Amino acid sequence: MQVFSVNTIMPNNDPGKPVFTEKLPNHQHQEYGEVIKMLLLDNLLTQKQLQYALRIYAKLKTPDPLLVVLKELKYISDEQIQNTLRSHLASIRIGSLLVELGLIKSSDLEAGLTIQSTETPKRKLGEVLVAHNFIDERKMIEVLSMQLGFPQVDPEFVEIDRNLLIRVPFQACWMHSFIPIRRDGDAVLVAFADPLDHRDLDRARELFQSDIIAAIASKKSIQTTLQQNKPTGVPRQNAADQGEVSVVTIVDDLILSAIKEKNVSDIHIEPMRDRLRIRFRMDGVLVHHKDFPVRLIPAITSRIKILCGANIAEKRRHQGGRMVFNNEGREMDMRISFYVTIHGEKIVMRLLNRQNELLRIEDLGMQPRMLERFRIDALDTPSGVLIVTGPTGSGKTTTVYSCINYLNNPETSIITAEEPVEYIVEGIAQCSIIPGINLTFEETLRHIVRQDPDVVVIGEIRDSYSADVAVQAALTGHKVLTTFHTEDSIGGLIRLLNMDIDAFLISSTVLCVAAQRLLRRVCNICAAPYQPTTADLQRMGYTTQGLAGSTFRKGRGCIECRHTGYKGRIAIYELLILNEDVRDGLLDHKAGHQIRKISIESTGLVTLLEDGILKASDGITTVDEVLRCLPRLVKPRPLHEIRRLLGGVNCEF
Repeated sequence: MQVFSVNTIMPNNDPGKPVFTEKLPNHQHQEYGEVIKMLLLDNLLTQKQLQYALRIYAKLKTPDPLLVVLKELKYISDEQIQNTLRSHLASIRIGSLLVELGLIKSSDLEAGLTIQSTETPKRKLGEVLVAHNFIDERKMIEVLSMQLGFPQVDPEFVEIDRNLLIRVPFQACWMHSFIPIRRDGDAVLVAFADPLDHRDLDRARELFQSDIIAAIASKKSIQTTLQQNKPTGVPRQNAADQGEVSVVTIVDDLILSAIKEKNVSDIHIEPMRDRLRIRFRMDGVLVHHKDFPVRLIPAITSRIKILCGANIAEKRRHQGGRMVFNNEGREMDMRISFYVTIHGEKIVMRLLNRQNELLRIEDLGMQPRMLERFRIDALDTPSGVLIVTGPTGSGKTTTVYSCINYLNNPETSIITAEEPVEYIVEGIAQCSIIPGINLTFEETLRHIVRQDPDVVVIGEIRDSYSADVAVQAALTGHKVLTTFHTEDSIGGLIRLLNMDIDAFLISSTVLCVAAQRLLRRVCNICAAPYQPTTADLQRMGYTTQGLAGSTFRKGRGCIECRHTGYKGRIAIYELLILNEDVRDGLLDHKAGHQIRKISIESTGLVTLLEDGILKASDGITTVDEVLRCLPRLVKPRPLHEIRRLLGGVNCEF
């Protein structure tokens, strides 16, 4: 991948000195940034406006770039910035522009310049920033297009005029990183990896004997398109050849790339109007991986359908399937969903890694006093239902299996019904549901209680039947572990009521409901102290005094964490142990908010938000993650009160 950068457009410019040379009035000599200086010169920004923005900027504890502050104050617009940049084309460096626009930090720019200075051969700054994940390649191309005024083109997803392409030597296009797109009047639109390289421009003019309209594209996209359209007999170059590599290899490489990343839970294959977009869900967040041309959509879709046993002829209805992918002797279960959209079938492949290493319950991330209650009042109780609840991908299965690991001993019979088995545990009877041969949840649950179990694990309560089986098994003296999809612990009880399970059965069988989420953990390599903004405090429901004694942190971004500021995840818990007051509330059919209030007052319930705030205050996760992921149903208590109820812990998940 190569993206050009601009040190200057003017010849003989010393790259070690400031590029901006126009004289400002004496009162404007303060260093505001190159773009702001241009806006002042063009009279698009007044000194009065700038001085007010500077006062606002000085009050921000974690300030955005000054240019962003000016935009938020409505003093300037994106369109004005673009016009100014294009009228001062030769007057700004790309690194300075990215910092001013808030797309990278000053520290990122310094790191990029350091890397650039140590490399041989030396790459351009934009190339270095993209290669080391300081900025996304697409975002870089967009900014360069905006800065330089060149049209942005992606050769892989536009129609190439082959009559133009066959007129010029393949090697010349490859060497100079350009490709002709189409004729535009008497000129030829040509996509360049670096439209400022005069050697490339001169070579294109010489070959086409015509005026050139220079467009900008990534080097990778240009080379891929050249390979797809290369004449017969031209040897293959060292680049990805998606046109000639078989679809089998494309799909296999896609899955292997996700496995290699280790923290990928889902692969999203999304047909769009002009491309097939691939995204990975990494640490709970979707990240763009790559794109494929539209013409490959049918072949890739059919290949995945064949692998998972779906109907390749059916393109009008949603489908699902499963497959096992062998990777160096290690099996990877994959659950696959096909969803019909206006542009084709969207595919989501969930990676269900068959793991053998289980976490101890001490390592889940529960705070000390919460863990003690969970162990004594739930796991060590001889019978009853333990429910772990949360949305998809919140770590429920990992928690359930940690409980199984705690309970597993030679004197205990444990039997499971799962779809599919994700962890293989020695000494317990595990059943993987296979609907294709009528081995369904209903069929399995009918037989499970005949196996003389002490502990029954139901992978998920998904309907009234499975809920009733869980309750009936608990009534007959079994301990039942299961999962549920609800927002919080109280929601688990309310949803059981909505499944027509009698309130007296729920109150007499359910021991506890543990709600959980996974939040991204601050990268310890690049973590730095952070002070929440006023807006953060308002959204959390706090004042500065309410967070006394906190040590918030935020990752600056580094190579280790792919410049996200996060590495790994931490679990956030809300544990509801049912006592007499909560059981009475259920029997009286009280509303969810009333039961929540009773739980907080009588059982010491600490909400998901409060547990998240405590872990953010200890520098384990960030305020941004807490606000992004956790429900804010009630106002949190002061930090010292939460700490008193829970204690503090720094655990791995």
